[in-house]
Amino acid sequence: MKKIITVLMFCLLIAGKSSGQLYMTRTGYVSFFSHASLEDIKAENKQLYAVINVEKKELAFIVLMKGFEFKKELMQTHFNSNYIESDKYPKANFTGTYTGDVDMQNGAVSNVQVKGLFTLHGVSKQIELPATLQLLNGVLIGHAVFKARPEDYDIKIPLLVKDNISKEVEVDVKVNCNPKN
Repeated sequence: MKKIITVLMFCLLIAGKSSGQLYMTRTGYVSFFSHASLEDIKAENKQLYAVINVEKKELAFIVLMKGFEFKKELMQTHFNSNYIESDKYPKANFTGTYTGDVDMQNGAVSNVQVKGLFTLHGVSKQIELPATLQLLNGVLIGHAVFKARPEDYDIKIPLLVKDNISKEVEVDVKVNCNPKN
């Protein structure tokens, strides 16, 4: 129930500030990948909430940290309790804007530059990255890939497993947003 209330408050905040065309999803996808000499680590999450305001060129995302699924259950346990501390920091979020024009013709892919505040593990950082937006059959599709350094977000990696995790983690975000009526 707490999760639903958080998402509703998020959506109302974004919708209340805007007068443009809104696109939303509650089933976006985010994954991260860490390559290291001993072992690759990959996790996926299909609990990404997103709102994109095409007219105002604003966007916001929230991902629930406990929604990440790993191949190995022990990795998931360590991720949630030792590294991300999901009980203390249950979500990561991004709010920002994009520059560039979105071609609202069906199927056209538009390259945009996204800039905003990314908060993870209680630490907020300004980030800027390239992304694509595409309107396909009424659905706004967004995609971005960026790198994040755990140390930039005060995520402590014990010396014993330091070589098991890459210094930079690749994050892949994909959303299929439907128009909000």
